[in-house]
Order: sequence, then structure tokens, then C-alpha cells
Amino acid sequence: MLGIAESFYKELGKSILVGVVERADRIIDGFAISFPTVGGLDATEKILEIYDDLRRDDIDVIAISGTVISWYNVIDLNKVYEETGRPVISITYEESEGLLTYFKKNFPDDWMVRWEIHSRNGQRIKVKLRTGYEVFIRPIGIDVDYALKILNKFVVEGKKPEPIRIAQLIASRLSKKYLIYLSKVIK
Repeated sequence: MLGIAESFYKELGKSILVGVVERADRIIDGFAISFPTVGGLDATEKILEIYDDLRRDDIDVIAISGTVISWYNVIDLNKVYEETGRPVISITYEESEGLLTYFKKNFPDDWMVRWEIHSRNGQRIKVKLRTGYEVFIRPIGIDVDYALKILNKFVVEGKKPEPIRIAQLIASRLSKKYLIYLSKVIK
């Protein structure tokens, strides 16, 4: 599994997107990084960049934490599936009131583009993990039952599959370090 997660501080202008490969035998076996624009429309391309940078034929599924990252930078899950030929599972962890209002408010010039991509991703489906936690998934190129089986294989505890959890830890630490570095350089 390639697990992808990000971390960002709006003031940096770029987020840090990390992809971690974990094999079925629980061994972490690679990672890659890209830098989507905060508030941009390049999240899909940056995920494809991570996939391409890894140069791996053994990635069976791509699991992404969310469909909207880096302050409303929307991922086109279908394009990721089409370009990689790998099933995609987007996973989110909480109920949501929806994004249309936020798209319109924060991006009056291109909210329709963001909304169209987001709508094409389809509805979220609530599933219950073997750990007892409920999450919301959007499986592309794979059925819900098989997506849940894969997620359960990679969830050690809690809600997050291990490669996503590790990607999130790396991204968070890198973005904090980068913010500290910038604050020292700017002074």
C-alpha cells in the first residue's frame, strides 16, 4: 500500500505531501515527498508525482488521507486511478457538513472547478474498521468490501492505516521544521 498524507501551514504557501509504501508483511519499504500549493489546484499532480518518483510496480493500492488537502486543494481520485492503474481509497475520519459553501467563500473565481472535481469523487461511505472505529471512504477502482478488507489489513490500532499514519507523522514534522527554519531566515 502507498499511504499518502499531508501537513501544511497556510503562511508557507506550500504543503508537504508524503507517500509511504508499506508491504503486506508490515515492512516500510520506501517514501517520497511532493509540495502542493496551499489553496491551489495541483494536489492530483503532486500525488501522481509521488507515485512516479517511487518507480514501484508492486504498489497494489493507493490510500489517501482525505480528498481535499492543503486548504481546499482538491484531489481528483478518478484521475489518480486512471493514471496509475491502481485502486484508490480515500479515507476521512469525521462527519462533514460539506464543502460547497467554503469553496464559494474562499475561491470565488474557481469554486466551480473545485466543486466539479470534488463531486466526481463520489459520496463518502461509512464503514466500520476491525478496531471498532468508523471512517468514511471513497473507493475508486475497487468495491467497498475489498477496500475495507485492505484497510483492516493495514490498520494496527485506531482509525488510520499504518502507511497513512507514518506519512502524516513525517509530513507534520517536516512542515514544523520548515516553518521554524523560515522564521529564522526571514528575521
